[in-house]
Amino acid sequence: MFRFNVYESITYFTLTTEILNVMSKKEVEIQNTTVNSIPTIDDSEAKPLITRREMLGMAGVAGLTALVGFPISSIAQQSQSRPRIAVLVSYWGATRSHADWIATKLIDGYWWQGAYTKSRVEVVAIYLDQHDESVLGQKVAKAKGIPVFKTVGEAVTLGGKELAVDGVVIVAEHGDYPKDLKGRWLLPRWRIFQQVVRVFEKSKRAVPVFNDKHFSYDWDEAKWMFDKSRELNFPLTGGSSIPLYYRTPDIELDNDTPLKHSIVVGGASDEGGIFHSIDVLQAFVERRKGGETGVKSVQSIRGKETWEWVERNPWAGKLLDAVAKQFELKPGHFQENERANICIVEYNDGTKGAVISGKDVGWTFAGEIEGENEPTIISMLGWAGPFDQYHASNAQPHWITEMMVSKKEPFNAERLLLSTGITNHYVESNWENGIYSAVGKRIETPFMNMTYHTKRGPQFNTGERPPSRPYLRGFDE
Repeated sequence: MFRFNVYESITYFTLTTEILNVMSKKEVEIQNTTVNSIPTIDDSEAKPLITRREMLGMAGVAGLTALVGFPISSIAQQSQSRPRIAVLVSYWGATRSHADWIATKLIDGYWWQGAYTKSRVEVVAIYLDQHDESVLGQKVAKAKGIPVFKTVGEAVTLGGKELAVDGVVIVAEHGDYPKDLKGRWLLPRWRIFQQVVRVFEKSKRAVPVFNDKHFSYDWDEAKWMFDKSRELNFPLTGGSSIPLYYRTPDIELDNDTPLKHSIVVGGASDEGGIFHSIDVLQAFVERRKGGETGVKSVQSIRGKETWEWVERNPWAGKLLDAVAKQFELKPGHFQENERANICIVEYNDGTKGAVISGKDVGWTFAGEIEGENEPTIISMLGWAGPFDQYHASNAQPHWITEMMVSKKEPFNAERLLLSTGITNHYVESNWENGIYSAVGKRIETPFMNMTYHTKRGPQFNTGERPPSRPYLRGFDE
């Protein structure tokens, strides 16, 4: 809990009064009625009323510092009802970027279980790794009165010397970053994360961290990130938004389901794409009888050899045919893709899983359950759109918020580490001594022997799908 003294309190409210005095009478009346509220979204196109945060933002961060006479961090450290969050992104220059999907919902609210839900966190700092290219992020920050800091350390300390936020959100998914020979996108997730950890260690305390998608393209970095969360005892989550998306049918597997074999059919063209499908697979198989036992091996096969493997493994063929039948696709629909690929996962308890690339079915899970004649098929279909306030991820900001408020992981972070490890070694499988092979080697993974027994309930979005609504930007796009 931060402390602030009487002098700071009086100065803050004196400053607020001075700002209000220069506003018109009408603006003052509006401010007085809405200073502690967030407008409820209805079907009108009325612009949201101004909030305290926006009012202070108009004064300018530099101006506040000069007028008040003490650092920005002192202002931000006042007692507030909502957790204060630092959002650290690689690139925020397009409506299609993950930063825009996630950060705007943490600022303005999101669509959850059939209704608008106002934000329960306060975004108080933004860091843009590719700052000059992130024009959209700069404009949003300016409109919302949120300071943009030059470094990760400054963002999480609010320009001070110690940790000054209640949570950290890392969204490092887009931007102009290189790829290596193996096709791995060298995004700065670990680099940003380790700078956050450096502040945690210096401050001798830590706060919850969300990391969008997988931990890192590199297994050693990913394991370091997970281990640091355990060493410093802070909640950690992240992953794909797909396991949390609307489902058809809208059901969840029971915990301790006697699941024998599973597949996920979906987009799996590259490292970033296949991670989504792998994370969907893990979200289902962690609910099997006895819980998660860890991953024994990973293998990648690409091209026409994909279908030769499917023919040699009837359980996979049976599940794939069931998916085609469910979507009323002709027999052999998926096999027509000669550029297909498959990620084969063997678990320590003998359970088997596979991610198979396939179009026209969104992301679809199919599982063979002991004692049942037909496979269980659950699909995640039809993104909300177009690109607007409620496009794509909504359940994800909800669970980010839940972690920031409760200080508890929404699901076992071990699951995300396994999804990351499977993705890493799927990419590694096709390469040996710098030489590529379509039929990748089977990689034994004794270092992925994480075990846990999930107790979580359903976490996916249900109810009425979100309406198309323009972003609450605070400026014309």
